Amino acid sequence: MPDTVCLAFTGASGMPYGMRLLECLLAAGGRVQLLYSQAAQIVARQEMGLDLPSRPAEARDLLLARYPAAPGQLEVYGREEWFAPVASGSNPPDAMVICPCSMGTLAAVAQGLADNLIHRAADVVLKEGRKLVLVPRETPLSAIHLENMLRLARAGAVILPPNPGFYHHPASVDQIVDFVVARLLDQLQVPHQLMERWGA
Repeated sequence: MPDTVCLAFTGASGMPYGMRLLECLLAAGGRVQLLYSQAAQIVARQEMGLDLPSRPAEARDLLLARYPAAPGQLEVYGREEWFAPVASGSNPPDAMVICPCSMGTLAAVAQGLADNLIHRAADVVLKEGRKLVLVPRETPLSAIHLENMLRLARAGAVILPPNPGFYHHPASVDQIVDFVVARLLDQLQVPHQLMERWGA
């Protein structure tokens, strides 16, 4: 299990996946460095009725009220906070997940752009050989989307679209969300009991 995970929310649909992943990482005792875009704030409000404050300290307090954690376990950084640890290869996280990942973010990371802290953190994780998992939520996919995903996969990133299976007979939206989050936790080698293992 990684000691530190950088988790980024961007403007694609799928905020319940990201929030559930945050909850599970904190519950597992991991240290989370959270980043989110302005578009992610809009998506959080639309999909979950959650108003993420623009100020990082206020966002941290709101999320800790929702998902209790130990002191120092959750840190939230602003989009232009260039002195954040994730901005430098001298202090990279053990892994990073962008969930949900917009196609704009995916394209920026694929091209090596770093005009905000989310893009820069992903660039750092790739160049330092750490695990980068992207959860792109879009359909249908254009040739540009697919080429960007292939470029990232060849660079070592994991592309994990939130495509739930139904062989476990989900009875609720929460169980569908947990199916995808379970796959993400597996990628991070974080133990969980969100669902039964196939053949178990």
